[in-house]
Amino acid sequence: MEHSGDNEPQPRYVPSELVNCSSNADCTVTYHCYLIELKQDYECNVSVQDIVLAMRTQLDSEIIENTKLFELSAERGNISVNLRQVETIDLSPHEVQTCRRFQTTLLRILLHADVNPRDEFCFGDNPEIDYLLLPATAANQRLSNSVVDWNTISCVPFSSESTCDCKDHHADVMTINGLVCYCKLRNCVVTTPHNNEIYIIHGITELNGNSPLKNGGKKAITYKDHFKNKHIELRFEHQSLLAGRSVFKVGNYLQKNRQKRMREPSMGSYELPPELCNIIMSPISIRTIYSFTFVPSIMHRLASLLIAFNLKKMLSDHCTQNDIPIIKVLQAITTKECQEVLDYDSLETLGDSFLKYATTQQLFKTKPNLPEGPLTEERMKMISNDQLFKLGCSSRLLGFIRKETLDPKQWIIPGDKSEDLSLKEVCASSRTRVYACGRKENMKNKVVADVVEALIGAFLSSSTVSRGEEDAMAFMNWIGVEVDTNIIPYQSHISIPLENLDKLLESESLLNYTFKDPYLLVEALTHGSYKRPGVPSSYQRLEFLGDAVLDYCITQHFYEEYPDASSGFLTVMRTISVNNECYAISAIKAKLHEHILHNSQELDKQIADTVNEVEKLNLKSTFGWELETSFPHVVADVMESVAGAIYVDSGYSKEAVFRSIRPLLEPLVTPETARLHPIGQLHELCQGENYKRTKTLVSRSNGEASVKVKVKANNGISHKFTAKAANEKTAEKLASKEVLQKLLKDLNKI
Repeated sequence: MEHSGDNEPQPRYVPSELVNCSSNADCTVTYHCYLIELKQDYECNVSVQDIVLAMRTQLDSEIIENTKLFELSAERGNISVNLRQVETIDLSPHEVQTCRRFQTTLLRILLHADVNPRDEFCFGDNPEIDYLLLPATAANQRLSNSVVDWNTISCVPFSSESTCDCKDHHADVMTINGLVCYCKLRNCVVTTPHNNEIYIIHGITELNGNSPLKNGGKKAITYKDHFKNKHIELRFEHQSLLAGRSVFKVGNYLQKNRQKRMREPSMGSYELPPELCNIIMSPISIRTIYSFTFVPSIMHRLASLLIAFNLKKMLSDHCTQNDIPIIKVLQAITTKECQEVLDYDSLETLGDSFLKYATTQQLFKTKPNLPEGPLTEERMKMISNDQLFKLGCSSRLLGFIRKETLDPKQWIIPGDKSEDLSLKEVCASSRTRVYACGRKENMKNKVVADVVEALIGAFLSSSTVSRGEEDAMAFMNWIGVEVDTNIIPYQSHISIPLENLDKLLESESLLNYTFKDPYLLVEALTHGSYKRPGVPSSYQRLEFLGDAVLDYCITQHFYEEYPDASSGFLTVMRTISVNNECYAISAIKAKLHEHILHNSQELDKQIADTVNEVEKLNLKSTFGWELETSFPHVVADVMESVAGAIYVDSGYSKEAVFRSIRPLLEPLVTPETARLHPIGQLHELCQGENYKRTKTLVSRSNGEASVKVKVKANNGISHKFTAKAANEKTAEKLASKEVLQKLLKDLNKI
């Protein structure tokens, strides 16, 4: 398969369950009916009612289970949605056309303010999105009747010649459609050609054309005079006016953090002369119309679940038989741009960590003579964003990815022929059939890479640790990242007598681990400057391995410890805990630095300075970004190299690594103690407050860098600070910390 470049438009997949590819329009069609039960938790002048979803395909039980009790975030509260199967119905071609006409008419009014009739309801030769959304009968009527409200469905096209069944028949009134009974006007949708507006009629007023105009100001005029001023002559001024309101606006009710309103939004109240009204739909209740405003959000969620379900089937066919929950697959393919409650952030963080871990241990054991630098390059070739993008393309993952927030106006109305979607069948596996849509969206390489990592995270989090890792590796091998769990014996290249290393081996007590091969510990603590016979290598290969093992152990711990954490939480906790500063402080507090083998006076001085800084700060934790000086990498590196040594010595047991290293990292960060890096925290504050932040490298001389950080607030007040340190990054951290404190004081946040 050819691979598109970064950010090129990619096709979107439509689930086959929502597509009809039959051109036989003369046969009765069987539809499976599902009741979409709606329940609102807020008071409103208009309440919701249930809707019927009729599909040609029977939904899998897992789809129904995952469509139970999800919530929509409405204007004034939440609406819970529950889906359950109720019945099957056989519809003639004429009945199908009637249903399609109802849903397309109502939905085009709500979404596009379009009342133009559309009669292209015949089945074509090309695949098309085909399902029915119909009003449901009242709950107390369903025992003896169908769940489908056929009376409302027949409200379009409206005919003034239809008979009236009302008991207290009122006199007919004149409308643009002709003479009709008032009962047909009590619940209907009309247009008023004089101003090209659409209104929902929900009652009859006691006013007529000769009544004083409501809110007419000091000068009292009648409705007749009001319209006369607009060059409209009322000929039937004695007719009662209709009570109308504007059409409901349709929103994206899947968005998280959607702004709530304490009061019901004003829809506008209007008194309309019947003779100016053209009836489009009647009878149809205002409750039905209001309920259908939630249809795009509901069906968008269902379509997303169906896409995830089809991807799950494809993955099961190719790489694993594990029953991964569909909700995990949906989470893994949902980007932050969708702005929904579920997104892939936590799964991507977990998967990224495991991907690094699995490929690192694979390279370490299969390339025993390759130094750390080339090993890192090899790993980058395996798991870079560009490489994962190519693998995602060749595995047909791109069309499954959900990247954009729902725009109701762009939502595809089923049965609406106004847009050619150019659906083409894509066979993703023996059991998976989806359709590529003519609509395309831009897809960056990183997004595809993130989804690949999130799917790895989904496998990891869907079973026991060992089974989850097996499934994750099976998925990785399927897409083209070759890894295995084979254990290859490791032979250390160090051969000096052990009796010369008694003090070095005392570090075993610090680690609460006894090495089967002590030379592994020696290698883990040997700096490159240590040149002695029998010690040909340094800790760098073990550091390369241990870095990935520790990263995954810590990330996995936080994921399991806080399973219900919000999006972004795991990334923050990982960033705080998996970094050189945290490792360096941990090594010094455990006095692991005292056992480093090196032959460098300069390094000796740097280590001593760092130790003095840590002791001066008297830190209670190893996280928090408190160090105000730079430190030699070796102090942090030995934490990782020792972790790598334990991993190899224990037979590739990451559990042994975490049992040994975790006490050195205690106390681990918690949600209550978590703090962003000062640079990141300042950046986040400036974004939130719309402040302008600049960083300037003032000078670099005598082994020191000088950095100035300046923030200009909206009120014109500026805060700046210049800091010096051994490197630019540390200087920027110190300057950011000072400016941050001043800004927080201004905002009364400290």
